[in-house]
Amino acid sequence: MATPTIKLNDGTEIPAIGFGTFQIPNDGSTYSAVKEALADGYRHIDTAVAYFNEAEVGRAVRDSGIPRKDIWVTSKLWLQDYGYEPAKKAIQTSLEKLGLDYIDLYLIHQPYGDVPGAWQAMEEAKQQGLIRSIGVSNMTPKIWQNFVPQFKTLPSVNQVEFNPHFQQKPLRKILDQNSVKLEAWAPLGQGDQTLLKEPVIQDLAKKYNKDVGQIILRFENQEGIIVFPKSIHPDRIKSNLDIFDFELTADEMAQIRQLDTGKGKHDPDAPGLGERLAKAFDVHAND
Repeated sequence: MATPTIKLNDGTEIPAIGFGTFQIPNDGSTYSAVKEALADGYRHIDTAVAYFNEAEVGRAVRDSGIPRKDIWVTSKLWLQDYGYEPAKKAIQTSLEKLGLDYIDLYLIHQPYGDVPGAWQAMEEAKQQGLIRSIGVSNMTPKIWQNFVPQFKTLPSVNQVEFNPHFQQKPLRKILDQNSVKLEAWAPLGQGDQTLLKEPVIQDLAKKYNKDVGQIILRFENQEGIIVFPKSIHPDRIKSNLDIFDFELTADEMAQIRQLDTGKGKHDPDAPGLGERLAKAFDVHAND
């Protein structure tokens, strides 16, 4: 069955579920996991410069035997490459590492520093056909209001932490006003047992003969959220995709909405976070 798609504000259609590659090493593991995911039916792969595995993602895409136009590839610009000229160069580097002619979605990975300069380079790359859609990541309402009014074009997505315990309600109001889609990183709460053991989710798993992860992903899908759970386990890679043969009722959706605590594990508004992140990942260490 073809993966359902969600239409972005620039007219492109993004697969509603993707495969995340954060923290999968570039020792052949990323290549194997992405190849497995594509064989299982995923058509949306999410990587980033700071994941250091773009080359393996690109190789798996090229070796999959699936037409390039049928696979959605996302990558993300890292902090050391913000500003107009550095971003232009970094986009070319990503294309070379991926071994692809274009990237389907390119994101501002962390919203600190010369974000407007980087955004301008991304807008130009989109006009040149090097990128199909552009977006941002980890933007809170406060960060959004600081940067996005300076942009000529609106982002198509904002990729942020999202799961039933952290449903980003104030942010979603802003995004909805601008027809910007939310993409969820850590859609399963990074294995948080308090989330996975929520009685309402466990009861629904029994009712629909699904696992708790599938119930959570289905809830997010019905909320209009783009999800990309990450796993290196073949059975889990398969099962995470198997969420389109049932539908939660309006009442069940309302019950899961009640689980929102309004708090996540990551706070992009924390003072000094941009500097700490820039030091944590040096994407030019091997240049």
